[in-house]
Amino acid sequence: MTIPAPLKIRALLILALLAAFPPLSTDMYLPALPTMVEAWQTTEAIINLTLVGFFISFSLALLFYGPLSDRYGRKPVLLGGISLYVLSCLVCAQAQSPTALIVGRILQGMGAASAATLSLAMTKDYFVGAERERALAHMAVIVSLAPMLAPVLGGIMLTFADWSAIFLAQMVLGVVAICGVWRLKEPAPATTRTLAQVMGGYLRLMCNLRFMTQCTLIALGMTPLFCFIGGSSFIFVTYFGLSEQEYSYFFAFNSAALMLGFWICGRLLRRMPGFRIILFGYAGILVSSAVLALCSGLGPWGMAGPMACLTLSLGMTRPPSSNFLLEQVKQDAGSAASLIMFTYFVGGATAMWFIALPWDNKILTLALVGVVTSALVLVLLPRLGRAPQE
Repeated sequence: MTIPAPLKIRALLILALLAAFPPLSTDMYLPALPTMVEAWQTTEAIINLTLVGFFISFSLALLFYGPLSDRYGRKPVLLGGISLYVLSCLVCAQAQSPTALIVGRILQGMGAASAATLSLAMTKDYFVGAERERALAHMAVIVSLAPMLAPVLGGIMLTFADWSAIFLAQMVLGVVAICGVWRLKEPAPATTRTLAQVMGGYLRLMCNLRFMTQCTLIALGMTPLFCFIGGSSFIFVTYFGLSEQEYSYFFAFNSAALMLGFWICGRLLRRMPGFRIILFGYAGILVSSAVLALCSGLGPWGMAGPMACLTLSLGMTRPPSSNFLLEQVKQDAGSAASLIMFTYFVGGATAMWFIALPWDNKILTLALVGVVTSALVLVLLPRLGRAPQE
C-alpha cells in the first residue's frame, strides 16, 4: 500500500515510542535494585529474577503477537498488548514482596512484547528497501534516549519517592502509546487467510535453519550489552561503592554511546552497504571487549570507557542487522519480526541470568562474553551469505 509522507513521519515517532518499551521497562528501575535487595532482605539473584522474568515472558509473548497481527491486523493486536502493559504496571507498583514483583514483571513483559515486535513489523509495512534501513537508524537514535534518560529519571524519582512511583510513570507512558496507536491508520489490515494458514507459514520460517542461524548469531552479538544491563548496578553500586544516583549517570553515559553509535550508523549508511557496517561494528566490539578485560581493575572509568566503546560499536550494527534479517523474508512480516525479537531477548534473558551468577570478577566475565560472541559473528555471519529467503 502507498503511505503518504506525513503519515510516515507520524508513524516513525509512534514506532520509536513503542520500540522504547523494553528499555523503559527495565532501565528505569535499575537504580532501585540494590535498595530492593536490602528492603526485602533477599539476594541479588532473586531480585534479578524481576529482570529475567520480564525478558522470558517478553520473549515467549513475541512468538504470538506477530502471527496474530498478520491475520487480524496490527492495530487491534497492538492495542490489546499495550492495555495489558498498563494494567501490569499497576500490579508492579502495588507489589509487597519479590514474588509479587516478579509476577507483575512477567505480565509487564507479555504486554511490552506487542510494542516491540509490532513496531519492527510495521517498519516493513510503512517503509521499503534503503528507506526502511534509514528509518530504523532514525528510530534507533530516538529510542536510545530511553536507556540514557530512564535510569537518571529513576534515580531522581528515588530521591523523593519509593520505587513504586517508577512503575506508575511507566503506566502513564503506556496510556500515551495507546492514544498514539489509536490515531494511526491500519498498515496491514486483517486478511482472509485463516490463523492456521498464517501459523503454517510461521512454522516454515521457524524451520528455516539458515534464517534462524542468522537470527541467533546477531542475538549472540548483543549479549554483552544485556550483561551490562543485568550486572551494572551491582558493579557500580556494590563493587565500586557508588550511590544509586552516581550509578545512573554512568549508565546514562553508556546509553549516550549507544545513541552515538546509532547516529554514526545513519551517516555511514549513505556511504557503504549495511552488511559491511555490521561486520565493522562487530570488529569494534571485539577490540573493545579485549580492552575492557585489560582494564577490569581500574575503577569505575576503567569499566565505563571501554564499555562505552563496545556499546557504540554495537549501536552501529543494530539498524542494518534488523533490516538484514527483515530482508530475508518476503511476506508475513509480523511472524518474521516475532522470531527476530524472540531470539534477541532470549539471548538477553540468558545473558542477565549468566551475569547474576556469583562470578569473582563480573567485569572480566562481561568482557569475555564480548570477545567470544563478536568473534563468532565475524567468523560465521559472512559464511551464511545474504541471499533473500522465501
